[in-house]
Amino acid sequence: MAKKEKLKENKKIAGRERPLSPHLTIYKPQITSVLSITHRLTGVFLLFGSFIYVWELTSTAKGGQAFMCYMGFATSWVGILFSVLWFTALLYHFFNGIRHLFWDMGYGFDLKTVTASGIAVIIATIASAVVIFGMVAKMGIY
Repeated sequence: MAKKEKLKENKKIAGRERPLSPHLTIYKPQITSVLSITHRLTGVFLLFGSFIYVWELTSTAKGGQAFMCYMGFATSWVGILFSVLWFTALLYHFFNGIRHLFWDMGYGFDLKTVTASGIAVIIATIASAVVIFGMVAKMGIY
């Protein structure tokens, strides 16, 4: 008997319009949330992007026409853009991973340190990407 009454009560409650959580429409993005989402997205991008580098390895092993096909892609503007984005994502994922390792050890949880380490990740990513791609451009690889 009590079970039927509880079911009726739940149906009444479910029929009412209840406010939704404000979710992304209200909250201002913070550096911690943006970097967390970016870390996840770069991880997925690195996973799927690694198939391009598997293609490079297999085409190198096959040689001839397979390698020329890969090099056609790698030296095109799409291939160069992909390489720049992939390696920049790798650098970001690396630096943010180091940040996470410090968190795993229990360091850097206060708001000031979290914000400073997030900014440091962004600066380290941009600086190392500029240095690496500057060296690549200077060597004339692309």
